[in-house]
Amino acid sequence: MNGVTVIKHPLVQHKLTIMRKKETSTAGFRRLLREISTLLCYEVTRDLEMTMETIDTPMETIEAPVLEGKKLVFASILRAGNGLLEGMLELVPSARVSHIGVYRDHDTLEAVEYYFKAPESLDARLVIVVDPMLATGNSSIAAVEKLKERGAKNIRFLCLLAAPEGIKNFQEAHPDVPIYTAAIDRHLNEQGYIVPGLGDAGDRMYGTK
Repeated sequence: MNGVTVIKHPLVQHKLTIMRKKETSTAGFRRLLREISTLLCYEVTRDLEMTMETIDTPMETIEAPVLEGKKLVFASILRAGNGLLEGMLELVPSARVSHIGVYRDHDTLEAVEYYFKAPESLDARLVIVVDPMLATGNSSIAAVEKLKERGAKNIRFLCLLAAPEGIKNFQEAHPDVPIYTAAIDRHLNEQGYIVPGLGDAGDRMYGTK
């Protein structure tokens, strides 16, 4: 699908399969989510711009590559997005963090915002929005809209699972934002959950209902 990158690395796919199993414990699910987020972060940042810097090694002075520009921003859609955020920060500890509180009304399936906090200078930073699931797309669409209102121009969206319906809705609203995911599942059920999916990522991560 245009604008969608499916990350098919064997370790990503293996860990995702274990996460899908209904018998996987809360502790196991949380650990796997942190591990897989590090691998996903590696892929979504593969083409970051680089510049050269003069450094001294124990042997000599050389020109060596370093990341160019302002620090990245990881924008977590609360609450499940924090599961991806933890592993990504282990890989990029200097990244800035934005938290976006948007939940899906289970009756209307529409997104309801309750919190937004982001660093300054979003217009000069790459913003990677994270949420384990791209189901209807309503929460993700609303989160990206808020980031754009605050000046963000270079945005990517990263998730574990995506439904075709969510991809369609998201791309219609934000055709300029590429999607990175570990898998595209079959469809949404009547309750708006991804099938076959892995259930509610937030509930499975925190042991709630």
